[in-house]
Amino acid sequence: MSDLLRAPAEIKYAEELDWLESVDDSPKPFSWRLSPKMIRLFILGSERSDGLDREIAQKWFGDRSFVERSIVTLASDRGLLLIGDPGTGKSWLAELLSAAISRNSTLVVQGTAGTTEDHIKYSWNVSMVIAKGQSRESMIPSPIMTAMETGAIGRFEELTRSTSDVQDALISILSEKYISVPELDSDSIVFAKPGFSIIATANSRDRGVNDLSSALKRRFNFVRIPVMTNKKSEAEIVRFRTEELLRRHQLELDVPPTLLDVLLRSFADLRASAAAAGSDDEKLESALSTAEQIGVLEDAILHSNFFGERALTAHTLATSLVGSLARREPEDLAILNKYLHGVVEPRSKEEGGSWPEFLEGGRDAIATLS
Repeated sequence: MSDLLRAPAEIKYAEELDWLESVDDSPKPFSWRLSPKMIRLFILGSERSDGLDREIAQKWFGDRSFVERSIVTLASDRGLLLIGDPGTGKSWLAELLSAAISRNSTLVVQGTAGTTEDHIKYSWNVSMVIAKGQSRESMIPSPIMTAMETGAIGRFEELTRSTSDVQDALISILSEKYISVPELDSDSIVFAKPGFSIIATANSRDRGVNDLSSALKRRFNFVRIPVMTNKKSEAEIVRFRTEELLRRHQLELDVPPTLLDVLLRSFADLRASAAAAGSDDEKLESALSTAEQIGVLEDAILHSNFFGERALTAHTLATSLVGSLARREPEDLAILNKYLHGVVEPRSKEEGGSWPEFLEGGRDAIATLS
């Protein structure tokens, strides 16, 4: 795993999954590697009441009901559609579910304007077709077809980014559970094995890009993942990701709890400001998600390690925040400048601590970008 830039969940947590499988004596649907209860435990972490001989760390932070509904959906014959704002953990939840169920989360189709029907069905190895003709050997199965043939979970990222004809091709797959290959005279139908299902994700901000047809909607169970608003849970997510980052880069860098609090409160302030804004021009272009918050912290940590004094400072954190969130000029810079003067400046006078340095860093960053 050390020679992979980013190991998929089934490799990253292989030892843990092996152990859970060895102690799992509950009924399992189809060819699932773990039972529904163990899948929930793998994703949400263990508690004392679970009576396990070892602790299982929490990997996804959100309401337990979202995970349970997702597992129940995949145990049925319906697809699962995880929908929510950017950065709400949809893809990470899909990856964890796939890893726990079939120990393979890499059967993924990425939805874009350029995604074609071939990407979700099959294509051909041209050189083999020329040499030997069209056959199962010369066919290149899509990740979805591979999932069907192996009884695994296939994933479709950003479903609403793909065009309507591509989306419609999923209808027969979800309904009939087979793909017809008319180019072949024999062995021309690929049937799905028990355990096959599809987890799709959709960005709620993409509404209107390529809306799903009602026929396709009927074949998915929707699980809406909201933006994290619980400060305690969000702090746990940020700490969890920060610890992972430090381990991955083999960094020994201090992240003071006070600076973590500054980051959390800043994002909470900016979200409140966006909610009260009267138009899109008065909102930051950023979704201000937990994932973006982690990105701000990661940028600040790496900058501190490479170019600072190997200690995270409020000045560096503010510089990272402005640099990450100021995507439109001058609109976003004006919003951030208003926040610094209207919220951070009074707070720095009242509370002191890290806020005065944070204010200075934000002002310096805005001056540099202006």
